[in-house]
Amino acid sequence: MAHSDRYAMLLSSLPYHGPLFGAKQTPLSRIRLNQRLALLDPVEAECLHHARRLLEWAQQEPDRTDAQAVVRAKQVIDGITNPFIRDLVTWRLELRTLIAALRRRHRGESAPRDRRWGFGRWVSRIMQHWNEPAFGLEHAFPWLPEAERLLARGATVDLERLLLGAVWNYLERRSDGHYLDFEAVVIYVLRWDMIARWTTYDGEEAARRFDELVEQAMAGVEKSLHPPAAAPRSERT
Repeated sequence: MAHSDRYAMLLSSLPYHGPLFGAKQTPLSRIRLNQRLALLDPVEAECLHHARRLLEWAQQEPDRTDAQAVVRAKQVIDGITNPFIRDLVTWRLELRTLIAALRRRHRGESAPRDRRWGFGRWVSRIMQHWNEPAFGLEHAFPWLPEAERLLARGATVDLERLLLGAVWNYLERRSDGHYLDFEAVVIYVLRWDMIARWTTYDGEEAARRFDELVEQAMAGVEKSLHPPAAAPRSERT
């Protein structure tokens, strides 16, 4: 079967994903998605697999240092032969470097002295402009000042939403001209991963908030059932 026919068959079997933040669940299950992706040839499948492993939040190793993560990222990118996917992965890792820098500065850390803490073309710029708002990169990344404000406020969910929205919009721009090719498949899968991430994250946050409300309510009930004993009245002499 010709490549174009396989891509057409694959993409026509994938349901429309709709907007990211309106989604309640992924457009199809992970099992179904993997079944559809079996139409890819082994080289394409491996390329997509490496990109997803590098980008998915769930695949990150929390015990790995920044320098180790950068070394691993470069190793994976060097193994990606498709220039389109390499560009997508590079952009996402540069975004992560920006957010990592914001978090470091928010914790009161000084500018890193070693370039190995981050990835991509902005590392030197960030180190040189460490004390400037948004590292002086607000023109290249218009959402960066807002990310800085949300981080300062501790607005975790809003920050996650902002970053996912920036990535979603980037993929939208990169999808232009790709309709029935491997690149279109890649964009669909990366968006599927984002929907899976957001719907899971949104559900986790809702569950956490629900638990907090229940705990507060139960504390109120406990207090009403067991009011503190009244202080003994002093006797007049």
